[in-house]
Amino acid sequence: MPTPERLEKITRVANARQHGIVVLEDIYDPHNAIAVFRSCDAFAIQEIYLVFDKQQAFDPKEMGKATSTSANKWVDFKIFDSIEDAYADLKKRDYQTYATVLSDDTVSLYETNLLETEKVAFVLGNEKRGLSEKAIELADNKIMIPMQGMIQSLNLSVTASICLFELNRQRKNSNNFEQYLLSSETSLDLIQDFCER
Repeated sequence: MPTPERLEKITRVANARQHGIVVLEDIYDPHNAIAVFRSCDAFAIQEIYLVFDKQQAFDPKEMGKATSTSANKWVDFKIFDSIEDAYADLKKRDYQTYATVLSDDTVSLYETNLLETEKVAFVLGNEKRGLSEKAIELADNKIMIPMQGMIQSLNLSVTASICLFELNRQRKNSNNFEQYLLSSETSLDLIQDFCER
């Protein structure tokens, strides 16, 4: 059994968890992916989808203790063999997908209304190639983070952090933040699960 102080922290963290998923497609460097776990934990997102189509799969539980500060212990993940399977699962769960893309027909993250749905999934791609054509084609929305420098890309975990920060900002500035939180039943299950981790 955790100490009372530990249980209080576990309860506070579980009750703050929100609907949201980060999808990582064919990430090359496992440490980059594991760093996203840390961002998800920091911004109260419980789930990550890992898609391994062209890249070799890895198990987040076996990696990244130094990189994630053990965030991989507190964030859940699912592994998929294709982006189509990942999207199909998201659709079944009523998630809207937001693919991060550098192209002329994307919308700025800061001009995107992320409150149109309670369930947001950000989709991020390979460090060198970005997202696959299929991931872009099947996405509900295409977004970009505006940049003012010579380099038009960011580290994977930085991109995830900015997207999740903006999601949190919009939700907390809304009049109904509670609707984006996990259900009481799910939170209770998560508290019990956290106590056993």
